[in-house]
Amino acid sequence: MNDELLDLVNDNDIVIGCAFRSDVYANKKNNFRVVNLFIENSAGQLWIPRRSAVKKIYPLGLDASMGGHVACGETYTQALARELKEELNIDLTMVAYHFLGHLTPHQHETSAFMQVFKIFQDTAPHFNSNDFVEYYWLSPQELLARLNNGDTAKSDLPKLIQHFYSMRL
Repeated sequence: MNDELLDLVNDNDIVIGCAFRSDVYANKKNNFRVVNLFIENSAGQLWIPRRSAVKKIYPLGLDASMGGHVACGETYTQALARELKEELNIDLTMVAYHFLGHLTPHQHETSAFMQVFKIFQDTAPHFNSNDFVEYYWLSPQELLARLNNGDTAKSDLPKLIQHFYSMRL
């Protein structure tokens, strides 16, 4: 996998430079951007995939329906479109998506600056098998119960569920 070049941002999420992803993680920086998306079905369940074993961070952990880095020079929406196509074979221009919110490391204790989105869909996407190995349709409560019982996940996943789905918990 090629080392991605990522935008670095200040506390106001304004671009101040670029750095390679490997350097960002090696230096434990959190001033970069990511996008996350949840697929929600008509029963209120979230499509939660399990990351593949070859992932560098959180291998075999549960994840948001889609997540990815914003590349240097990209907007959050451009990254959303690219990552949706790469990970889930979904064309952003063909679905209605909803902005859930913007989270920051210093305000929400997330791993990066992030914008989070949602789409409604009752069918599982045709996911990239290099990214994910299996999936579950889970309510927010079921997901948190799995995590509380020892299932692994990306560190931001429970924070995202608590922040955006707390009204259902």
